[in-house]
Amino acid sequence: MPSLSTLIDNFNAGSLGPEWGNSYGGTAVVGGRARVPCTTDYAGCQTGYAWTLAGASFFVQVPTAPAAGGAAAEAYFAVTVQGAVAGTRVGFSMNAVSGLLRCVSETDYWDDAAVELTYDPVAHLFLRLVEDGVNLTWDTSPDGSTWTTRRTLATPAWIVADAEACALDMSAHRDSGTADYAEFDLVNTLSNGAVWTASADLSAQTTLGAAALVAASATAALGADSSLTAAPVLSAHVAAALSGEARLTAVSADTEIPEVAELSAGDWDLYIEQGATFVQEFVVDDDPDFTWEGWTARSQIRSEASEAGELLLDLTPYLEIIGGTIRVAVPAAVTGTLTRNGRWDLEVVNGPTVVRLLNGRAVVSPEVTR
Repeated sequence: MPSLSTLIDNFNAGSLGPEWGNSYGGTAVVGGRARVPCTTDYAGCQTGYAWTLAGASFFVQVPTAPAAGGAAAEAYFAVTVQGAVAGTRVGFSMNAVSGLLRCVSETDYWDDAAVELTYDPVAHLFLRLVEDGVNLTWDTSPDGSTWTTRRTLATPAWIVADAEACALDMSAHRDSGTADYAEFDLVNTLSNGAVWTASADLSAQTTLGAAALVAASATAALGADSSLTAAPVLSAHVAAALSGEARLTAVSADTEIPEVAELSAGDWDLYIEQGATFVQEFVVDDDPDFTWEGWTARSQIRSEASEAGELLLDLTPYLEIIGGTIRVAVPAAVTGTLTRNGRWDLEVVNGPTVVRLLNGRAVVSPEVTR
């Protein structure tokens, strides 16, 4: 169930990624932003209908809005989550002719009860939707950090019913006048450096002795990013003492993406015993001379995969780079403070370049503390 909380893009890869496979009307990446033409045709940067808003949140920056430019009644941009039934959607729309930003929950493409605000391109630079299992909220922000709630509504039933069947659509259109465009950026991220993610075939299996406290196994098939000529493979084993070693296999590819981006291995879930020391190592094992020289590592566990998520644990102080290995070692006293599951990621940073190696669930088991 791909949650919209996990959709992350700052459009610095030079072209639209495969997650935006339903884009239409000449949408393209220009200058590190998704540029959507605002003409008498319709255009949009759109995902496939495979995403979930229930229990999720997302935000996006809108740095460029269309001008009225001689339009008769409408010249707009919109950020909406669309349901399986045409015309059923929630989100934001801004009409440059009226100068209004509308917070909408539409049926048949309209909402008579929409909350309307006089559009301020500074105060409303970032737009966010949050669904918490009870209510849906519309928020705006000038910086992506400080948010103001503009509307709260009991969650429409279709949002739950259409799990795995929603699409995020960032669109623009005008009825007449001078053609221009809207631009969208920073989807669920405030990092405007070069961020690359990739996915690969992933398998995990456990080899547990009698002393093991937890046994787990999982397999998953993840599609490779289009920029990769071959999918890297991540394999791992977890030992009885709750230590583990994940192996990242690099591949070569003719690409402008930094070499380490070929190590991006996609989804990987952490299973943490509350109150037990947690140790995990991620090793590049196909090149004995590889090191992370020049790179630093960072990692967090949040309640959801966005800046809006509550920070449950900053793993960065517990990371250590040793040659080609990234090691995380979290003391028992620290894991004992974890009381809920969340989402985690592991990134490496070199100057303005950020490469996300892994992301996934962080699952906390209370068996030790019990």
